[in-house]
Amino acid sequence: MSYSLQLYTLRNAISEDLPGTIKRVADIGFTQVEPYNFVATAKELGAALKENGLTAPSGHAPLMSQDQDEIFTAARELGISTVIDPFLPAEHWQKAEDIQATAEKLNQAARKGAEYGIRVGYHNHAWELESIIDGRTALEYFESLLDPELVLEVDTYWVAVGGQDPVDILAKLGDRVKFIHIKDGPLTTDNKAQQPAGQGKVPVMDVIAAATSLEVGVVEFDDYAGDIFEGIAESLAFLNSNTAAEGANA
Repeated sequence: MSYSLQLYTLRNAISEDLPGTIKRVADIGFTQVEPYNFVATAKELGAALKENGLTAPSGHAPLMSQDQDEIFTAARELGISTVIDPFLPAEHWQKAEDIQATAEKLNQAARKGAEYGIRVGYHNHAWELESIIDGRTALEYFESLLDPELVLEVDTYWVAVGGQDPVDILAKLGDRVKFIHIKDGPLTTDNKAQQPAGQGKVPVMDVIAAATSLEVGVVEFDDYAGDIFEGIAESLAFLNSNTAAEGANA
């Protein structure tokens, strides 16, 4: 199992010292990261990743609101092979026709991405699970409208906050899910209450096992009341020890 870190987790540290923050990520034991806003930081970020032996298989960028050629060019420079649109507000997920329009925008983005050799995906929050369209969640309805080459990065914490069972949703979405966000906590919208993996209410290892076509599991905190570097280190230690234990028992 391959683990990465969503760099948004460390946005405050990155704004103060990007190279030093990336070095600390590598020192903790991560070998992969998931950048955000990478068009703006591509040169400095690329140098820091190279210096610390890190790769970025995926990255977040607002494909439906910013220049796609700029995004895909920066992604290619950083070695990002999957660009994931990270956020579309709740009002876009209430009506079937709005979801159809969003799916078409992402399908178009995927066609452009293919010209750069880059795959496109989408990352959910809670509202795509709270909204029900034709008897299923808006996320499931959305998935049914996507071209085959598109992928999903399922934020399993927000699935649970949205009132759904992440294990069940991952089973329903099947092979479309190539990435998941791994986070834990009390399953509320209080981001500062989020906890390292294995310390909250999410059955983290069951969730990972349910994503049968998973390429990378991405550790993320939206926020954290404690020391964020200790938090990500605890998450990685939990994941590595449990993955090793499962491997030994296989």
